[in-house]
Amino acid sequence: MILLMAVANETVRIAAAGDIHCSEETRDHLAAAFERVQDEADIVLLAGDLTTHGAPEEAAVLAEITRGLEVPIYAVLGNHDWHVNRALEVIAALTAGGVTVLERSSAVCEVRGMRVGIVGTKGFVGGFPDFELTDFGEPLLRQIYAETTQEVEALDRGLGEVAACDGRIVLLHYSPTTTTLAGERQTIWAFLGSDRLARPILEHRPHLVVHGHGHAGTFEGFVGPVPVFNVAVPLLGGRDFFVFELDAEGGLVRAEAEPPARAPQRAET
Repeated sequence: MILLMAVANETVRIAAAGDIHCSEETRDHLAAAFERVQDEADIVLLAGDLTTHGAPEEAAVLAEITRGLEVPIYAVLGNHDWHVNRALEVIAALTAGGVTVLERSSAVCEVRGMRVGIVGTKGFVGGFPDFELTDFGEPLLRQIYAETTQEVEALDRGLGEVAACDGRIVLLHYSPTTTTLAGERQTIWAFLGSDRLARPILEHRPHLVVHGHGHAGTFEGFVGPVPVFNVAVPLLGGRDFFVFELDAEGGLVRAEAEPPARAPQRAET
């Protein structure tokens, strides 16, 4: 489904994908995908799990692919990118490849006469009503709760920073809503996101939210009136990216492309 937000008759094309899991084995496929997408989009968003196991060498492969591309690329990290606890090296490699990694931060991209504000943070676990971690008990569990709190606060702060932009986008890895997790086993929803991330989205009402992580979830969902899309590549029906269009008026205007068909598959997070 294509989202429309218009400066005059112009639209800004936003290509989004998550869980690309780059490695040497996927180099050729991803190189071809990125070469195509720079002709299809004005901005590229990567919703985490950029690498397979979080190795800086895997991030370097992606950096070699993105280096020199003309389209601006914004990304957040995912749980895979933290797996071996070398995230700072992963970020350095991606930055060298021209990727802007948003870590609890925001950026503004000016394109086609429109200022697009992008707020990016990984998000974290915590669950949803009936499957929700609370701020009580063992210190380690409360530390998890506190980590999610920092993600929520960063999201709120970032949305405040881009409040004056024509288009406002939230880029996450973890989901802020169960509406894009339908298809995943409910027993693992607490590890796929947290509805605490929805609170600043409801307050600031950005035009678009994209995330990944839920490989067996649902493409299209919502937080209140805000459209949310799970752009994990396994959900994109054979596509490497899904392209949204934004214009200055905001709101979901029409479906110009069929949403991806969901194929039954094993969940991988």
